[in-house]
Amino acid sequence: MAEPHKPLEHTLFEDAMAFVLGTAMCALGVVFLTHLGLVTGQTAGLGVLLAYVTGLPFGGVFFLVNLPFYILAWLRLGPRFTVKSFIAVAMVSVFTEAFGRLVELGQVNTPLGAALAGGMIGLGLIVIFRHGASLGGIGVLALYLQERIGFQAGWTQLIFDVALFAAALFVLDLPLVIWSLLGAVVVNLIIGVNHRKDRYIGR
Repeated sequence: MAEPHKPLEHTLFEDAMAFVLGTAMCALGVVFLTHLGLVTGQTAGLGVLLAYVTGLPFGGVFFLVNLPFYILAWLRLGPRFTVKSFIAVAMVSVFTEAFGRLVELGQVNTPLGAALAGGMIGLGLIVIFRHGASLGGIGVLALYLQERIGFQAGWTQLIFDVALFAAALFVLDLPLVIWSLLGAVVVNLIIGVNHRKDRYIGR
């Protein structure tokens, strides 16, 4: 009987390439979202919404919003994951601000832009996930609550997103919230289909 294939560790160079690619894709997706006045789910969506309300740059807001979750990440997922996630969040913050100055978008169809933004963010997250990191935030809290009190992680994330999009109704027009939901659905479909241990064995 053949032995199961042993996962190969990513090299430092492979991790570095993946972090640049994954975070750049996520950042470009955020640039599309903010150009269209849309939001997304999870902590990135909270960062975008707070940036709209406060007028502060998304990059700085996103970085600060994630800071409290690193303690939970350290306790729940270990120092390696936490450090990698910290780096990934910092890179998304920097890239988003840089792309905002380097990329000039013209007229973009809102439904198409929402779908493209969702696609870029979803694919970027897959790259980041597969190299042992995340963009921090609610996903870490969800895993922590699941371990401590048995409340399913998926429900925590869903409750947060429902609250986030409900709050968005007080900031954005209803059509923009609807198109934002389209982008969020695209993100989650990409992650749901592709982020599976039975289909990917690299680490």
